Amino acid sequence: MKKPASGRRSQQVVGPGLLSGQVSGSRYFFLNLSGGKQGGGLAFGGREQCNPDYRIDRASFAYALVEFVAEGAGWVRIGGGKKTEIGPGSVVVCRGTTALEMAAAAERPMVKYFLCLAGEAEVKRLAKAGLGADRVTALSAHGEVRSVLDDLVREGQRPGRRAAEICGVLFELLLLKLSEVAPRAGDAAEGETARENFLRCKALFDEQAERLMTLEQAAVEAQLDVSSVCRLFRRFQGISPYQYLLRRKMNLAAEFLVDGRGLVKEAAQRVGFADPYHFSRCFKAVHGVAPSGLQRRG
Repeated sequence: MKKPASGRRSQQVVGPGLLSGQVSGSRYFFLNLSGGKQGGGLAFGGREQCNPDYRIDRASFAYALVEFVAEGAGWVRIGGGKKTEIGPGSVVVCRGTTALEMAAAAERPMVKYFLCLAGEAEVKRLAKAGLGADRVTALSAHGEVRSVLDDLVREGQRPGRRAAEICGVLFELLLLKLSEVAPRAGDAAEGETARENFLRCKALFDEQAERLMTLEQAAVEAQLDVSSVCRLFRRFQGISPYQYLLRRKMNLAAEFLVDGRGLVKEAAQRVGFADPYHFSRCFKAVHGVAPSGLQRRG
């Protein structure tokens, strides 16, 4: 039996069967076990390193369950249906009234995050974000989802009186991130391919913004033509790829300047601007303040 962390959150005891004993290195948080709306509908959750013999087999559960696989592999069976292989990026959403079997692959035990939700309303919100109930969804890009879940676990473990409120905000952020990367039911194969191409291109911009000099260069590395990159960003991001890349470069430059690591011209060079005056104009257009002004504030 486990007790919630101390603080102004629920002091109910988590009963037998709510937490698995076949895990190690676990980190849990407890917000509201009474089933109310505190914490954005979150009751409790955590991160678990599954043992090679990890397995659960439940006919029903007291909460709706979300399982996100970050590493490793395993399988799941929902509602007595077929067995489905799961791995990094797999998300399982299961109602409390639905039977669930899940096991880890002995040779590659899973590292996973889970959220237990109080009430049907949160399940419906997950469905709107692209994760239907009682099924497995494979996310095409999931690094940012894991990052939000890490924040959620960390903030949920804090003893402060605002922990539940903060976790509620992070749950909202999680829904937004999921809506970006979850495939949509009814999407045609062409639409799925377009989303995958966009996410691959966006990841390239996010990770390589400092060295990417032109949109043509980015398109070549993404194995797309420039017009396709423009259409994808307009469709899925709502802005041009140039605007997205420029903002990413200016964010990196701002981090460099705030940390006090060098001069404005050095910041410009780091993000591919040979002309520091052109860099300053772009920086101010994005951030509303000149880079020299940001340095003085720092």
